[in-house]
Amino acid sequence: ASSPAANVGSELPPEPGGSGGPGEGADKERELLLARLVPASRLKEAVGASLASLCLGPLGGAQRLGTLVDCLVLNYRLRQGPGRGRERGAEGPLRCCGCGRFLGEPVTVPCGHTYCRRCLRRELRARCRRCRDWLPPAGGTSTAAAPLRTSVVLNRLAEKWFPGECERARAGTRLEELLAQGRFREALGAVNQALRADSSDLMLRIYRAESYVGLQEYKTAIEDLNFVISKMPNWPEVYFQKGKVLQDSGFVGDALQLFLQCLALDEDFLPAKLEVEKILCDVLSPEKLGESLKESAWNSPHIRNKPFVLGSEVTASYCNLQLCPPQSLGSDVLEPMSGGLNRAQSAHALNSTKDLAKEDGLKRVSSEPLLSGQGKSALLKRKLSFSEQDTVVCEDGRNKHKKQGESTKRDMALAFGTIPGDLIDVSDFECSLCMRLFFEPVTTPCGHTFCKGCLERCLDHAPQCPLCKESLKEYLASRKYSITELLEELIMKYLSDELFERKRIHAEETAEHSNLTKNVPMFVCTMAYPTVPCPLHVFEPRYRLMIRRSMETGTKQFGMCISDSQNGFADYGCMLQIRNVHFLPDGRSVVDTIGGKRFRVLRRGMKDGYCTADIEYLEDVKVADEEELKKLRELHNFVYSQACSWFQNLRNKFRTQILQHFGPMPDREENIQAMPNGPAWCWWLLAVLPVDPRYQLSVLSMMSLKDRLIKIQHILTYFSRDQSK
Repeated sequence: ASSPAANVGSELPPEPGGSGGPGEGADKERELLLARLVPASRLKEAVGASLASLCLGPLGGAQRLGTLVDCLVLNYRLRQGPGRGRERGAEGPLRCCGCGRFLGEPVTVPCGHTYCRRCLRRELRARCRRCRDWLPPAGGTSTAAAPLRTSVVLNRLAEKWFPGECERARAGTRLEELLAQGRFREALGAVNQALRADSSDLMLRIYRAESYVGLQEYKTAIEDLNFVISKMPNWPEVYFQKGKVLQDSGFVGDALQLFLQCLALDEDFLPAKLEVEKILCDVLSPEKLGESLKESAWNSPHIRNKPFVLGSEVTASYCNLQLCPPQSLGSDVLEPMSGGLNRAQSAHALNSTKDLAKEDGLKRVSSEPLLSGQGKSALLKRKLSFSEQDTVVCEDGRNKHKKQGESTKRDMALAFGTIPGDLIDVSDFECSLCMRLFFEPVTTPCGHTFCKGCLERCLDHAPQCPLCKESLKEYLASRKYSITELLEELIMKYLSDELFERKRIHAEETAEHSNLTKNVPMFVCTMAYPTVPCPLHVFEPRYRLMIRRSMETGTKQFGMCISDSQNGFADYGCMLQIRNVHFLPDGRSVVDTIGGKRFRVLRRGMKDGYCTADIEYLEDVKVADEEELKKLRELHNFVYSQACSWFQNLRNKFRTQILQHFGPMPDREENIQAMPNGPAWCWWLLAVLPVDPRYQLSVLSMMSLKDRLIKIQHILTYFSRDQSK
């Protein structure tokens, strides 16, 4: 049973510590600084601050340069001008929140948004693109049984509606496994075979480029990535992939620009941001900065003899970043860095110097800054003409070009879309607990989906999934039952009539729970009094449901009665107003309530395990006669003085306990008939007096203030006699 919190407070476990995303404090500091620097595009100040921090001492990590990276990305985006947006990806009802492509192997994250497994497994972003909540790490937590569980309902819909796309997603998963195991030659063969069947699948070209990189065939990898860019110029990942190839080849300056282009399209693309921070941390480190200054024009005769001061000259040199427009990506590098970067990386330019043709070809693709102006122009024309062509796959897996205007087998931007009407079945959207259409669907970490209310009722009884019985203790402790937005959007779009009817039924049920005279929920536990606090420790499933419904309906009220052997609960009670609910990790709660109106029970009932009642409220009958009112005031003042004397004569131990639990005794009121329940001190005194609950109940039911004061006077006289002994 549930009980007053005062009796079990010592048994409650301490509240767990607050939760927050990793590095949340540093992230807030960065946002505050960025808010001051970014609106005016103050890249110079950002670079200067970064250089100053480097000169003052070593960085605690590359992440300290996050503000500088944000400023660089902002300036990059501004230099590109309007009209450059993020690629929407495939059009259709099942789209990944991250990459915007088909939702292969959908995984619903704690915030309620859904990503394809590939985006989460590769940890392409740390925060949700929709709501900015932290995403779970790919490896899961140490106590998680199986991280990144596929959403069962959404995956079933994807298999039913788009079986071909699901098969492609599974093939991609197999290719990723081969790449992760280092079996690049085998992965390359599988990709080429798949491309012969469908040469328009751009994701296969991404996988083939990764295979070529693993085999150190960088030129061919660049060709595949350039082809993907020509088809989807606003896809952030392809710029990151190309940047990684160039970085592995030694062209760090070119790679840096591609990473910035990736971030300009998607500022939350985590791998690109980490790479930019690492590059800047390496380039701007005091050692590298000193070497670069010695080799540069800063080491001229008129500066050589001056002590080094981090002033406007150095800051300006690092702020003249010639960020290129998208048409010339890979052509220009950050001028102040390009010389140092390419000199530093010249020994690692390519994997081997034996294959000169391959090295020359890669330089043509990715290292134009080393060419003259005329060479740049010619090479840029060749690159643009190449990007306007399509590519087909030869028998040996290499690319060959075909004339502009020829169409491929399938346009990836329209890979999926319209759903045939005969495939829309309301049974695919039914909760397995209530067997009705999902209402506020939530998806558990194990991948199962239920109505929010249904799941909460199950968790009231046991912290495990109702279907697979997997432990949901952490999920219950977080109490973050986020709505699965994609599933709710699908229901609104394809089952609008059924959803309207479901909402109507839910509204009727809510209205029934909101009535404060009919079927009022009853908490059968202890005595409660008007204006007196009544903290409760709630652990029974039926009362967890009752408290939750009281909060959801907005009434925040329920009745409190003591038990009765014949009728179940007493004929009189007091309404309690919920002031606060503190949930414990295991689902229990400590509810802070205060007494409200008194009531009399007219009819008893039962609802989902807890008692209900039809009630009528009680109020004191007011005294109108002046003479009687004068006598009532005299009686009131006398009993009040008697109560104060009794309380002051209590032992310090008892008096302290009463003050801690019930607070101080209310002051005497001038208008004793102002409140419908009479003076508040009477109820406070009745609550603290050690009297049998049946006797207290008889006082609670009285509608005459005079009779109530006389009863209290008799009790005080009895206890005062004991005190004198």
